[in-house]
Amino acid sequence: MQNTLNVRNLRPDETESARLFLSKHGWCHRTGDAESFARLIGNSQRTAIALLGDQIVGFARGITDEISNGYLSMVVVDAQHQRTGIGRALVEHVMGDNPDITWVLRAGREGAEAFFTSLGFETSVIAMERPRRK
Repeated sequence: MQNTLNVRNLRPDETESARLFLSKHGWCHRTGDAESFARLIGNSQRTAIALLGDQIVGFARGITDEISNGYLSMVVVDAQHQRTGIGRALVEHVMGDNPDITWVLRAGREGAEAFFTSLGFETSVIAMERPRRK
């Protein structure tokens, strides 16, 4: 098996594989059934997977107007591959290289704040949110 990391856009035929990867890694509450997840992916402007050989080891998605605002929604890396640069590569791929876009995210998981700080994110004192219904 090839061990070269490949980070690229998610292809439509990989949507179910991405959903299964996320479900396996604690995101069942956000992936739903195949039809709902396909709609979620379809409504996301940027989705990416990280592959080692043909195995998905990471996933990220973002929503953006492509001009000034972006929201980094999911960044998930298989636990045995964390701290190897995969998360960074996914985030950089999804955000792209437009310095005029302000990206925001919710960093609620353990270790997320330190990870995103290392990518240039700063804690904001002006952000507000209207939480989803529980």
